[in-house]
Amino acid sequence: MDWDRLDLNRKVTAAIKRAKIRSLKEILNFSGPDIQRLTRLTITDIQHLQKTVAAAVCQRPVITALHIYQGTCPFPTQNQRLSLGCPVLNSFLKGGIPLMGVTELSGESAAGKTQLSMQLCLSVQYPCKYGGLEGGAVYVCTEDAFPNKRLQQLISQQHKLRSDVPSNVLKKINFGDSIFIEHAADVEALDECIAKRIPILLLRGLVRLVVIDSIAALFRCEFEAKSSFAKAKHLQKFGGALVSLSNRYVVPILCINQVTDAIDPSDSAQNNFGLLDKKVMPSLGMVWSNQLLMRLMISRTPFKLQDKFPKAVDQTLQSGSILRIIEVVFAPHLPQSFCYYTVEQEGVRGWKVD
Repeated sequence: MDWDRLDLNRKVTAAIKRAKIRSLKEILNFSGPDIQRLTRLTITDIQHLQKTVAAAVCQRPVITALHIYQGTCPFPTQNQRLSLGCPVLNSFLKGGIPLMGVTELSGESAAGKTQLSMQLCLSVQYPCKYGGLEGGAVYVCTEDAFPNKRLQQLISQQHKLRSDVPSNVLKKINFGDSIFIEHAADVEALDECIAKRIPILLLRGLVRLVVIDSIAALFRCEFEAKSSFAKAKHLQKFGGALVSLSNRYVVPILCINQVTDAIDPSDSAQNNFGLLDKKVMPSLGMVWSNQLLMRLMISRTPFKLQDKFPKAVDQTLQSGSILRIIEVVFAPHLPQSFCYYTVEQEGVRGWKVD
């Protein structure tokens, strides 16, 4: 520790060095009489030393709920979001996906979970000016093979989806080179991926987004119904590792989750908060839910785009596109609400009800 950086009297600095106190933590851990015994300083000098050290350690201000609500949070990362690549969806989520914390995206098969995940893998590569983080993404597959053909289609159509980005900026981004694919066949392989391989990419600054598709597949197969305690314990440990990874490197982590039928009507009511009449709920139970910062749930509707938005359909869009819904189940900064969207050739587009 360079004690000369602090606003201290030279006599105090010299006494600290003679006492071989090497860190601010030691000053805070010692009591006043202990410091006096080691340094032979006066009580007045010791009190000034403790105040100076405390001020140096606590340089960052305290965040209140009012700061977050007003958007005046003193920590830039608390206000920054990862864009979804669509202005309507960004507005719905107040900017996009938070950078710190685990976000879950759950829904039935063919609801569009993978489509939205791949769109985020492209969006993260844009400059910060356009809602990106100027980094790559890690996509961990636990079920099927990575849909590379669909990814190439999304890359080729980026100029249509992101009309807000100049063409010269798009040409500079090599989207396909910055998405790292990992495959985990069991829980042990997934743990190793999270604990060893992904931190290396994060430490080198190669990636700024982690996607796990899906989290439920491995835990459903690995643990039987009788071993619910072991499953809950492993889920808690795994969720803690993800939260720690996100907070340490300031990267959003998106976990895809499956859904199960809500047998008890009270479970269904608790799951959707009365917003939508759904008969399913996210898998893995309450233990996993407690690890999440935000839970999004998506589903298909029986309607087509022209049924709800007849004026929005033009020649560039497929009028027969199935209308889908993305819902905020819980989040610390968002109310429970939902938004319509469709999956087009160029990607996911949100639709705002007038």
